[in-house]
Amino acid sequence: MGERSATIRRETLETRIQVTVDLDGDGRSTLASGVPFLDHMLDQIARHGLIDLEVEAQGDLEVDAHHTVEDLGITLGQAIARAVGDKKGIRRYGHAYVPLDEALSRVVIDLSGRPGLEFHATFPTEKIGTFDTELFHEFFQGFVNHARVTLHLDCLRGSNSHHIAETLFKAFGRALRMALETDPRMEGILPSTKGSL
Repeated sequence: MGERSATIRRETLETRIQVTVDLDGDGRSTLASGVPFLDHMLDQIARHGLIDLEVEAQGDLEVDAHHTVEDLGITLGQAIARAVGDKKGIRRYGHAYVPLDEALSRVVIDLSGRPGLEFHATFPTEKIGTFDTELFHEFFQGFVNHARVTLHLDCLRGSNSHHIAETLFKAFGRALRMALETDPRMEGILPSTKGSL
């Protein structure tokens, strides 16, 4: 399928971001978002998705983390969309369940070409350290809009906000890995009856 990697740069009045992905990596990451808990979550995507991921971001963190988190979701989505290319030969769909102690989350993804997000996770606390838990939705909304995927994230149970977040991001990484995998029976074939994705 050739090299499946991409670098995207995004610059606005609020953020300057560069994201590099290699979809056929081994889970290595170099992360400098300026938001430590987000780096921790991005590392879960890389490790569990077996995606090599490099992130450099400067944002208006003196205001809050909102613009940085949302724009990183956007930029990551653009990078993955570019790296996956025409989608011939991939599995397209992926799913994963991930537990962490009392928490359990399910993520299902379709590299459909149609952005859609169903985010069903309730966090017991408004913050994890200094990170606003409402920003998880913003991250994934930015991602789906620009990766053009359908994504369902469901926390099925959990009472610890950190555990809930980790299960969502680990499951997302694993579901994404499954969807991006090449299927030897589909070599050169687009996984759609419509003829386009």
